[in-house]
Amino acid sequence: MDVYLKLFHESGIANIGWGNLVMFVISGILIYLAIEKKYEPLLLIPIGFGILLANLPLAQMGAHEKGIIGLIYEAGIKTELLPPIIFLGVGVLTDFRPLLGRPVTFLLGAAAQLGIFVAALGAAYIFGFSLREAASIGIIGGADGPTSIFLSSQLAPHLLGPIALAAYSYMALVPVIQPPILRLLTTRKERWIPVSDAIPVSRTAVILFPICTGLLASLAVPSSAPLVGMLMFGNLIRESGVTERLRKTAGGALIDTVTIFLGVTVGATMEASRFLDTRTLAVLALGIVAFAFSTAGGILFAKGLNLVLPKSNKINPCIGAAGVSAVPMAARVVQKFVSDETDGEVNPLMAAMGPNVAGVIGSAMAAGAFLTLLK
Repeated sequence: MDVYLKLFHESGIANIGWGNLVMFVISGILIYLAIEKKYEPLLLIPIGFGILLANLPLAQMGAHEKGIIGLIYEAGIKTELLPPIIFLGVGVLTDFRPLLGRPVTFLLGAAAQLGIFVAALGAAYIFGFSLREAASIGIIGGADGPTSIFLSSQLAPHLLGPIALAAYSYMALVPVIQPPILRLLTTRKERWIPVSDAIPVSRTAVILFPICTGLLASLAVPSSAPLVGMLMFGNLIRESGVTERLRKTAGGALIDTVTIFLGVTVGATMEASRFLDTRTLAVLALGIVAFAFSTAGGILFAKGLNLVLPKSNKINPCIGAAGVSAVPMAARVVQKFVSDETDGEVNPLMAAMGPNVAGVIGSAMAAGAFLTLLK
């Protein structure tokens, strides 16, 4: 009998607490949304299961414990290894022609980083977070999960779980968050503005773009080089036309493998003892503020440009909402919204992809600037 009692007292069942149960519910919600609603399943399923593993009592499966997940956390996230590899894969999967064909949309991608700075200021001066914590929270406004992980793992590793959860959750909820903002900030007339044809883009331009952008961005903000450099390296692999095997690996098996490890490990940072406090709620609230202001920033900047552009060159301001770097979901949301509002007469998908891919560069540059100033 003593043996059975000892086994019971050393089991997870005997040591489970209310915090573990709450985190099991959160894990279940994320997995449900991923499977049933198809909200970013490649990300939310690993994160959700990572939360489940981290909150198994005595199992040593948390990112801050000495088990296998802790090993991946130490080797892959604290060393800044996994997020840049994700950016390598993103570069392989990204076509910058919509941006090069409409260079003005680069400005919309930059303007859509507004939420990063609004949320960072709010976190520091309203909620009392430190500057390093505030910068890490603000980067949620870039709508880029790997960038959020990259920055918070260096500036505020104790907030990595809530920040990553907010970033990936709001990325998944782009179709819910953005349409009301688009409807609020644009008029019916503006939604009907036709999309101009893109200028032709030569093969030379698409090859030189990653080389020149990677060089200039890394010289301007060296701390952004791990992200921007790998993004542009991946894009060069894509566009060179002579590295098909590397393209398939980086854009397929490699990025999928890293996504699994990154997602599970990020989920495993969310132990109940670290996650369940008022600061987590503040992070989640500031994240939605960051996302909303980033969406609004791109729209309002496009409207401002229209004040000075000739009538024939007016921009449909809805494409500014795609400046958040949730690629390609934000562009698809803009396409659906505008098409529905105009009975299919205006279809801005390719135009929206310009600021969408520019937003990836913009959020990485913002993260690099924060690292330079605060690390």
